Amino acid sequence: MNRIVCIIPARLGSYRFRDKPFVDICGKSMLEHVYKRAALCKMLDEVYVATPNQEIVDHVEKFGGKAIMTSDDVRRASDRVAQAAKKIEPADIIVNLQGDEPLVFPEMIEMAIQPLLDDPSLSCVNLAKRVSYEEASNIHEVKVVCDEQNNAMYFSREAIPSKFMGDKEIEYLIEVCVFPFTRSSLEEFARLPSTKNEIIESIDMLRFLEHGHKIRIVETEYETYSVDVPSDLDKVIQVMEKDELRKSY
Repeated sequence: MNRIVCIIPARLGSYRFRDKPFVDICGKSMLEHVYKRAALCKMLDEVYVATPNQEIVDHVEKFGGKAIMTSDDVRRASDRVAQAAKKIEPADIIVNLQGDEPLVFPEMIEMAIQPLLDDPSLSCVNLAKRVSYEEASNIHEVKVVCDEQNNAMYFSREAIPSKFMGDKEIEYLIEVCVFPFTRSSLEEFARLPSTKNEIIESIDMLRFLEHGHKIRIVETEYETYSVDVPSDLDKVIQVMEKDELRKSY
């Protein structure tokens, strides 16, 4: 039987939102929401937070969670997850769940995990959702375009595909930050050197693509929003106030 764990990378000092993990959303910190919603996923054996900050370790332990201290010399979330994965009982699948996804649903995590169980040739899976051009134009949202087999071709902070041919109806896909890896693919990710477009776009997944790895994109229809900057909070709070899952934790 596969051992599957979820590791949530979180740190203080983000240039866009310094104390983001601690921000209050309907009476709980954003990080606590992410952790406890992930813990409701029946596919997961364990949930951890990976962080270089003792304040976050203390916060996680206070609400009853498990935290792993990592070094402060990595900036990519997936590198932090890989570092933390070495400090726990080996797992077959490691889910990198970003700490700014407070509206994540357990079913979303399951949807992302299943392709790795079905297809051993995959390196990684990435959730995505369809959005309007207006939302795709937000530079903080990572967009992705796929091939006919739903494998990622490119990720960008720009709105892709381009509208340069006029007002064609285009469906945009933005990344939802739930990234399951196999143990070997996560170890490989951490070994690979950073790539030009990864650095230009500041997107983890481009490292894998530029080194020839396959990333399967799985669409979700759940209403979920990440918190990239302080202005994202109002929308997230409005959705969280009506969220039935919140009553479960």
